[in-house]
Amino acid sequence: MSENVVHLHKPTAPPTPGAAPTVLTVVPDTPPARPVPLWVRSGRAIKTGVTHERTKSTVRAVARHGLYTLNGGRIVTRRAWDGRTGSRYERMIRAAEAAGNLEAAEEWEERLQRFRAARHHRRMDLLHSPVEAAKGVAVGAGMSIGVLVALGVVMAISTGHVGDVITPLTATIDFIALLIRIVQIVWGPALTIGPFLALLALWSVGRKQQAAPNWALPANVRNGEGEPITPSIVVKALRDLGVPALARAIKEMDDAGASMLGPIRIAGCGVEVDVTLPSGVATNEVQGKRRKLAENLTRHEHEVFITIPEAARTVRLWIADSGALDEPIGPSPLVTDETLTANYKTGKAPWGQDLRGDAAELSVYQRHLLVTGLSNQGKTAALRALALWLALDRTVQFWIADLKGVGDWAPFDGIAKVLIEGPSDSHCIQATEMVEDAVEEMNRRIEAVRKDPSLVFPPLIVLVDEAQKAFMCPAKGEDGRPYGGAKATSRYFMAVREIHNQGRAVDVLMWQGTQDPTDQNLPKLVREGAHTRASLVVGTESQAEMALGAKAVNAGAAPHLLRQGLDKGTLVVASDGIAIPAGQSSITVRTHFIDDEPAAEIAARAKALRDGVATLRAIDRTEERDPLADIAAVIGDAARLRTDEVLKRLHALDTAVYREWNNGRLKRLLEEHGEEPKKSHGVMVVRRDDVARALANRDADGSATAAE
Repeated sequence: MSENVVHLHKPTAPPTPGAAPTVLTVVPDTPPARPVPLWVRSGRAIKTGVTHERTKSTVRAVARHGLYTLNGGRIVTRRAWDGRTGSRYERMIRAAEAAGNLEAAEEWEERLQRFRAARHHRRMDLLHSPVEAAKGVAVGAGMSIGVLVALGVVMAISTGHVGDVITPLTATIDFIALLIRIVQIVWGPALTIGPFLALLALWSVGRKQQAAPNWALPANVRNGEGEPITPSIVVKALRDLGVPALARAIKEMDDAGASMLGPIRIAGCGVEVDVTLPSGVATNEVQGKRRKLAENLTRHEHEVFITIPEAARTVRLWIADSGALDEPIGPSPLVTDETLTANYKTGKAPWGQDLRGDAAELSVYQRHLLVTGLSNQGKTAALRALALWLALDRTVQFWIADLKGVGDWAPFDGIAKVLIEGPSDSHCIQATEMVEDAVEEMNRRIEAVRKDPSLVFPPLIVLVDEAQKAFMCPAKGEDGRPYGGAKATSRYFMAVREIHNQGRAVDVLMWQGTQDPTDQNLPKLVREGAHTRASLVVGTESQAEMALGAKAVNAGAAPHLLRQGLDKGTLVVASDGIAIPAGQSSITVRTHFIDDEPAAEIAARAKALRDGVATLRAIDRTEERDPLADIAAVIGDAARLRTDEVLKRLHALDTAVYREWNNGRLKRLLEEHGEEPKKSHGVMVVRRDDVARALANRDADGSATAAE
């Protein structure tokens, strides 16, 4: 007996002819899961409902508005109590004593005595006021009745009716009765609505003061986004700063620390407030917690600046609006105003804007300049902006060495008398020799002024961009002195020092831009010789001190707290050539960026003011040497020398001229005069006789040319 196979599912593809039928194995269904107990489901539902964001928002709203009303009543009660008693004066006295300000304490105590005397006078007047009030009421009532009767008499005479004598009096009585009826009608609803109106008034007071815990406040207030800086926010930020003495002093002040704050003033894209610290709290304790203070104020660290004004135990806080410092400033007036001119002696360069949003202008008159910072943060742009403005004064001369050599200073071709561009050691050598030439020019001017004090020389700006390359140059001169370095034997170091010492007297000024300052690439004596010191973002506080000096950093200057890459062009400046708020030793400036194309247009305007300047692209001293004679000299009495030895001796003879020489250059020189290096034992050499014949050939060619 055959078995029939029952197919429970319809096949998706027709069966293959001749294939055996498919046997389907029936797998029993998975048994249903056990039902979740009711109490578990209920717990989950309750947990979901309680933790839902809408529930949280509702709870916060109910708590917030309830506490607005409760704390509003507390605030109104305290205000009423302060108005009726001397508690306000006593609170201010204790706050002044806690802050160590005895003069303010004495002043508030004097005010308290005046308040008490006036209150006593008012209370003594109340002893006599009932009798005087009764007399006043009687007299007033009698006069009022008399006036009404007199008015009735006039009406009776006019109308001829005697009854009109009491008409004004009865009208007044009827009016009073009407008022009584109105009060009787309104009194009931007023008693019902009045408490609600009172609660609404208390709620309004609490809402304006944000009198609720932080967790119950709206999200935008909790996060501080867009909220203005208020005294309570500043005091709370200081209280939570983590300075125990400061926190204790604020708690002991009955005014919750408000007496520490000066007025909060609008200052550019932020606000500014002076904080007088209580006794026992040093200003550097607050300065050292800038990040925590900024976060307590719901700001980023770079949006809060702490400086030390002249007043003792006082810190000045500048707090930016959220995100305001990330917005770019406008273009430079040099770009927007084609009629702008410059004056070296009396003018000021439009460099940028300070944090208040005011124009930051720098005087460069007889001031050496140093701009430093990390790479690619706007150092060259800041220097070039000053130079472009000064170029509009046709009397100013420029000698420029750009040791980066990528064309940033190309617009000054035709303005600068010397323009060196390139990063190699030979360019550093040329830059050093340029500065040494400036020293000679300075000495010439000083000598001339000694003979004739009335002489006035045109200003000379000696500018070296990427000056750290000059300080780090390893090359040595023919006298063995190094071009770079920070010792008394260093040629560049000593030349800069000489200009710093005496240059400003004859208007020979040194401008330098350097990267990532250290004691090696920016020696102490050089950086301290600059009258105007400006720093972009640097890596450490010690570098900030190198850039600006310890005094400025101790007083709050903090270029090391700027953001690399985000605060490009933002400089911290220490100089008497720029307006700095009283009591501060530095100012933060957001400089205008002038791109290459606008820079070329400004340079074209500067060239149009000048008669034409032939720019020397390099200090070429090759003409001062006779290469053939030098080769003969270095060979000396030797019959021959290897070419690499000849090149080595030429480098030692005059590094500036021969540092770039190689075998090819040496070979071309000899071939020009009919000779060339030859091999000896497989090595290229230069023979003394070959050089002598080359000299003779050159002399013969020169004689023949002269004869022709």
